[in-house]
Amino acid sequence: MTVAIAGGHGKIALRLAALFSARGEQVVSLIRNPDHAGDVIASGGRPVLCDLEHAEVSEVEAAITGATAVVFAAGAGPGSGAERKLTMDRDGAIKLLHAAVAAGAPRYVMISSIGAEAPGDGDDVFSVYLRAKAQADAAVQASDREWTIVRPGSLTDDPGTGQVRLDIEPYHGRVPRDDVAAVLDAVLQDERSAGRTFYVNGGDVPIARALEAVLIAP
Repeated sequence: MTVAIAGGHGKIALRLAALFSARGEQVVSLIRNPDHAGDVIASGGRPVLCDLEHAEVSEVEAAITGATAVVFAAGAGPGSGAERKLTMDRDGAIKLLHAAVAAGAPRYVMISSIGAEAPGDGDDVFSVYLRAKAQADAAVQASDREWTIVRPGSLTDDPGTGQVRLDIEPYHGRVPRDDVAAVLDAVLQDERSAGRTFYVNGGDVPIARALEAVLIAP
């Protein structure tokens, strides 16, 4: 498998790239700051300069051509205003979707957020962010890609445990970025996760067993 990760210098993206590269699989990491290339290379990814927020779909398509899966791990980030939540978290994800269709990448995995299932209508930045995520998720769900949406709880930099709580219904909690990356890796390896939305938080069930349980649930 060759995976293209948008937001390739993000904390989850670097962890995911390391998991893939450890198995000898190819990782294309889209970055907008050339100064981040060294970190991407150290994680096992191949950095490709592509400013997803401002690039044309054709440019994104060229950056991900050859990938069999794409992961949206980008985001406006903390401290950004409402406008960038729309141009990055919503429009960037949809642009990557269009590029994946054009490039013939069948698999699309979205890092979303708990709360995107029922975003509020407020004008505060967080409400705008959740609506942006919800709109991006809806576009992906309406597409013909083999999509999976992963909605983690509050992210931490605590060491991963390899154990999580996976749900198909909303659940608020905290989860290490290490474990979110491992869940993303697991769903990318299991075609049964296509067309599914999962909530991930810290827990006490090994990731493989937790994923199997939600995949076979009625």
